[in-house]
Amino acid sequence: MRNVTELSKLKGKVYVYLRNEVVADKFLRDAENEGFTFGDGAKPTTRPGNNLYVVNNDWTISHVGMAGHVAYQSAKMVGDQMLIRVDYEKYILN
Repeated sequence: MRNVTELSKLKGKVYVYLRNEVVADKFLRDAENEGFTFGDGAKPTTRPGNNLYVVNNDWTISHVGMAGHVAYQSAKMVGDQMLIRVDYEKYILN
């Protein structure tokens, strides 16, 4: 089964798209169960949901702001890292 930990091992900046509230809740619960937190140590399920997150290789996730949403729509690189787009719903079903 695919999981958030596998995403954190990809080489690049991993943006995870969450189509709706149900998928967002699943992603946040999965991330928390696997030991991921936000950068400040907060557990994923303690924060309001969003439709786009970054999964980092240091076991953290990050909310994505306006600039990140624009990058997700059009960029191929974020700084010196390849931008990797993951639709979480499709990812966990395959």
